[in-house]
Amino acid sequence: MTSFSLQDLADLVDARADAPAETSYTAKLLSGGPARPAKKLGEEAVEAAIAAVQGDRAGLVGEAADVLYHLLVVLKAGGVPLQEVMAELERRTAQSGIAEKASRRHT
Repeated sequence: MTSFSLQDLADLVDARADAPAETSYTAKLLSGGPARPAKKLGEEAVEAAIAAVQGDRAGLVGEAADVLYHLLVVLKAGGVPLQEVMAELERRTAQSGIAEKASRRHT
């Protein structure tokens, strides 16, 4: 089994972003501006939540994959590289989640 990372998926989104919209779903999403992929991300997130609540493991796996993909497309549309998000996650994990959330309330 090969290892496919979130960065690999982000690289794939980047590579397909400039393809013709009629041949690339990624390019088609991006051609609609940031609202189009954001709407799809929301839909997929709701579907993932429903699968989780229903205990549908296979459904959750598939919907989680959709969420990750659509999130990366939204990031691409917003000009935010995955590495920036990963750096923020790294910063946040340097302290407990409770302490991190408390620090955000004061800013």
